[in-house]
Amino acid sequence: MVRDWSMAAAAGLAVFAVPQIVVAAEYMSVEQAQKSLFPQADRFDEVVLALSPAQKQQVAALAGPQPPHRSLRSWKALKGGELLGYVFMDEVVGRQDFITYAAAIDTSGHLGTLEVLAYRESHGGEVRGDAWRRQFVGRSSLDQLHFEADIKNIAGATLSCGHVTQGVRWLVALWEVSLRSGSDAAPSA
Repeated sequence: MVRDWSMAAAAGLAVFAVPQIVVAAEYMSVEQAQKSLFPQADRFDEVVLALSPAQKQQVAALAGPQPPHRSLRSWKALKGGELLGYVFMDEVVGRQDFITYAAAIDTSGHLGTLEVLAYRESHGGEVRGDAWRRQFVGRSSLDQLHFEADIKNIAGATLSCGHVTQGVRWLVALWEVSLRSGSDAAPSA
């Protein structure tokens, strides 16, 4: 009798266990994001950023606390020989997995709309929404990129919103330290 009760209880608990569904979706390629961010560009040249230890410390100090990042790539957006700005593709952890996004910074330091290339979480996919991504447009300094003060949160997507915002702060700090002058970061010694 006791054995039957414990099996029934275990079966009852199984009914309440909600499986976590991970929705992994790729929304656009790097090339599509580049053209979306700088439609007037006719060429994107990859930039390999090699920061000196001093530059790394400066970027970290400017950007503040960061979620884990997986990969970062950058390109110069060019029209003819004219530099229009930079495209960055970054990956930050959302809640448990990585969000791949692209951001653009023009030559005057203004951000464009973010593009979410891939989202791999079960919650927080609202960061793909146009209204949330457009909050970054035109911002040109780290003083304008504070989560919850400047960049508003979306209920149910707090970690994703916060981590992407922190990642964008890293990109802006990186641009300020190594790319602002239009020349690529000097190789580290």
